[in-house]
Amino acid sequence: MNTNVNTAAQAIQEDYVRQHLTGEPAFVKHAETLSCFDKTRAVSPTKRPGGHQLSDGPLPVYMRAHGTYEFPGPRKDPRSDFQKKNQPANDDAPGGASTSLAKKKNRAVMDVKAPISGAFQRRQNPPNTEFRRFYERGDLPIAVKHQGVGNRIDWKVTEIEKLDYHHYLPIFFDGLREKEEPYRFLAVEGTFNMLEHGGQKILPVIPQLIIPIKTALNTRDAAVIAIVLKVLQQLVVSGEMIGEALVPYYRQILPVLNIFKNKNINVGDSIVYSQRKRQNIGDLIQETLELLEINGGEDAFINIKYMIPTYESCVLN
Repeated sequence: MNTNVNTAAQAIQEDYVRQHLTGEPAFVKHAETLSCFDKTRAVSPTKRPGGHQLSDGPLPVYMRAHGTYEFPGPRKDPRSDFQKKNQPANDDAPGGASTSLAKKKNRAVMDVKAPISGAFQRRQNPPNTEFRRFYERGDLPIAVKHQGVGNRIDWKVTEIEKLDYHHYLPIFFDGLREKEEPYRFLAVEGTFNMLEHGGQKILPVIPQLIIPIKTALNTRDAAVIAIVLKVLQQLVVSGEMIGEALVPYYRQILPVLNIFKNKNINVGDSIVYSQRKRQNIGDLIQETLELLEINGGEDAFINIKYMIPTYESCVLN
């Protein structure tokens, strides 16, 4: 039975809970998003999913002589800061001087160690997904169906399995990195619905799903990563040979999982009442890797071990 059918609705509830606890806005609102009757404004080409910017100021340089990091200072002009040839050092010493009149350099030495790489920092996630573009253009056969116990998707087709999966499934996967409503709800819920009814039509589309999955993971947003991991778990068990078909693409999927694999909540002997929500990134990654190994065939473990050296087999051990 699919345990992730409420992932989209749960994301909305978590936004409301976060608003009451921290005071932050309940939903993300991009500046490019206009009213519900207008399409989203074009995003600058410099903003790309997963992109990050370096510091605007000068970066420290490692000095081998001192063993510290220092900021580069302005270059001195030798014609003004150093004593010229045969010029006396002062009036009492008329002879040629061999000492320099240059002032002592003031080096700005950093008190910290090497610069922080920022591997866990959230990266850019602009609102330029293909899902948003197709939905605003009216090319997707979906709409929000409001109910008392929770929203659902109102499909404009009688049977979901008759859709063109080569066309629609990559579009829905590209919308997994959305954080603005109603795009996130429609993309996540629509993805699970298509995986549930896809059957044998999912396997030929696997190569087209890798780039959207990789793009969503590269945002390094904890909420987005959690949704993508749940989708991956459902994808692996949605049909035969899907786990084996994902093995050649581990090099695109697993690097970000290797970074966040040990990102667990250490509470000692306390109780975490939110375990039922399945939002702990470390636990989700471990569950996903075990599913990939179980359903990936005989070559799955060695390829996972190559990308994530700290992973231990759940089949061999």
